[in-house]
Amino acid sequence: MTLVYSTETGRITPNKPKEERPKGDGIVRIQRQTSGRKGKGVCVITGLDLSDTELKLLAAELKKRSGVGGSVKDGTIEIQGDNRELLQQILTQKGFKVKLAGG
Repeated sequence: MTLVYSTETGRITPNKPKEERPKGDGIVRIQRQTSGRKGKGVCVITGLDLSDTELKLLAAELKKRSGVGGSVKDGTIEIQGDNRELLQQILTQKGFKVKLAGG
């Protein structure tokens, strides 16, 4: 039997373990997606084995160098527009092994 509510601290929530992102195969993939975005294309970068703060810093640099917006969601970086070749060039210069995936 577990404690659900206490008059001293209020509602008790169980400590949930932090979800681990699946480890990639060492290859960074850049994919162009338009589904669910009203026809607007974004480049989704997956396979980066970095912490959340490192992902945000890398996303900020990619957005600045490509001159567009973007975001970090669930361990992936989304960059607006179709800049796959430029993103591939930047990530290759940083030492990542990059592949263009999808259409």
